[in-house]
Amino acid sequence: MEVFEKGEKIIQILLKAGFAIKKSKVKGPAREIQFLGVKWHDERHQIPTEVINKITAMSPPTSKKETQAFLGTIGFWRMHIPEYSQIVSPLYLVTRKKNDFHWGPEQQQAFAQIKQEIAHAVALGPVRTGPDVKNVLYSAAGNNGLSWSL
Repeated sequence: MEVFEKGEKIIQILLKAGFAIKKSKVKGPAREIQFLGVKWHDERHQIPTEVINKITAMSPPTSKKETQAFLGTIGFWRMHIPEYSQIVSPLYLVTRKKNDFHWGPEQQQAFAQIKQEIAHAVALGPVRTGPDVKNVLYSAAGNNGLSWSL
């Protein structure tokens, strides 16, 4: 198989250059792999199941710091969530310096909604091009944010 031959050539080049390679770390051709915390499956990247489970199990924040930590955790995956900025805007309100921390119904609804969106996040892949492919850019703007999708 061509893929195995190319892989062997790459390994030989790296070994000759002085790199140490652990056989246990080498993965052969696969349809699915996790790399740098991102799950890759059929040329698409998606949120790993264990990350989804961790986020959906989180309790509502009780302070500005906890809210910032939550936003940092989900922010890494924002590309997978349509209208992310609009959904989380109530959460950012409670993190502002001039605002006292107050977790109200608006924040609770945003918290629940973003966890639901993470649980059903879309896998992202390369944009297809060609004469038979029609790509459409959708955009939306509101008082709380801007979103777009291709």
